[in-house]
Amino acid sequence: MLKAGVLGAGHLGKIHLKLLQQSSKYELVGFYDPIEDYGKQVAEEFGYTYFDSIEKLIDASDVVDIVTPTLNHFDCAQRSIEKGKHIFIEKPITKTLKEAETLRDLVAKNKVRGQVGHVERFNPAFTAVKDMIEDPMFIESHRLAEFNPRGTDVPVVLDLMIHDIDIILSVVNSEVKEIHASGVSVISETPDIANARIEFMNGCVANLTASRISMKNMRKSRFFQKDAYISVDFLEKKSEVVKMKDAPEDTDDFAMILQNAEGKKKQIYFENPKIHQNNAILDELESFAEAIDQNKTPIVSLSQGTKALEVAQKIIDSF
Repeated sequence: MLKAGVLGAGHLGKIHLKLLQQSSKYELVGFYDPIEDYGKQVAEEFGYTYFDSIEKLIDASDVVDIVTPTLNHFDCAQRSIEKGKHIFIEKPITKTLKEAETLRDLVAKNKVRGQVGHVERFNPAFTAVKDMIEDPMFIESHRLAEFNPRGTDVPVVLDLMIHDIDIILSVVNSEVKEIHASGVSVISETPDIANARIEFMNGCVANLTASRISMKNMRKSRFFQKDAYISVDFLEKKSEVVKMKDAPEDTDDFAMILQNAEGKKKQIYFENPKIHQNNAILDELESFAEAIDQNKTPIVSLSQGTKALEVAQKIIDSF
């Protein structure tokens, strides 16, 4: 079992603490939080071990789970990596692209593993269809959330949209060609609503919308490709696949047939993949343990986390 220590015991930090304690792949050594009174209160309430310094927590761990505000990600990760520790770091990887690139290089130099917490990669609605998404040419994503003060210290692009940026980069095998975007600050000091159009070198276009002042929550993506349409509802954990194949000579009366101007007939097939319910956060943490044990690249590497941040930053810069 890998010894895991958590930096940060806020809302998400407490979830990580609980799951690491439950996991069969980790031994939870404890946590550090800079607010000592709060840290001791959490330790007393849940029975975790509280460390009174970052250094002591890092020294006691094989894996450091960084669940601090984004502003502190770089410092915490750098200290951990330089002591030869593997790091799991929440998204976005860091506040700046330069910091992310530095961490990416440090991990390679120190021969440790790093994974970024892009949890939607482990959403069962996405994992059920990801292998069916092949060369999509148009993608549309909507990520809308009711207002929550937590997370408003960064633009909505880094708070919400970055989930969809990472998902899109994971399925589009092409470099970004051009980005057009707009953002509006409504209640925060940074944009609360944003829309981005990402054009890729292979011709794929992705249209992303994110809002944190919506009347209802929505997390949906749709992928359009040759002879197929794939819909993923990350919130409801549902997927739908619509495929078109050349229509057979003989079709039954209930078959859905489309005929184009050239007279070519296609039959439509509907598929609802079986969704295996899971705890996505536990899955991402345990997949990282497997990557360490098997000495393989994590599912969401620091390079991928850096790329997602780079695209997010370009979107913000184009406002």
